Amino acid sequence: MAAPNIAFEAPECGHQPRPSGSRPVDLVHLACQTGGDKSLESEVLALFARQARQSVNEMARLDTEGRKALAHKILGSAKGIGAFEVARCAGLVEARPGDLGAVAAFTKAVVDADNFIVGLSR
Repeated sequence: MAAPNIAFEAPECGHQPRPSGSRPVDLVHLACQTGGDKSLESEVLALFARQARQSVNEMARLDTEGRKALAHKILGSAKGIGAFEVARCAGLVEARPGDLGAVAAFTKAVVDADNFIVGLSR
């Protein structure tokens, strides 16, 4: 069965990391994930920023197993929106939940992404 014709061209969504360069959030990736819907992009970014800020606060209070689970959760969310540095640092925490240097790097990446997201809404 042939694929049906569609009325629009889907954006090129290859899996090349960071097509938007070194921004804390890859807006090209995000546009691919949201189909270019700017309202949805804003909503997803706001949800991610809230979740990421909460995770930084929780990370300090959790034991290593709790950190590992939380890092895994944030890693998936971060990859989904294109916050690849947050995802990379969350992966470090997941792999080494007792490493306070990894937690610090994660915190910095979240702060950078959050500042970037806030800057978009100005």
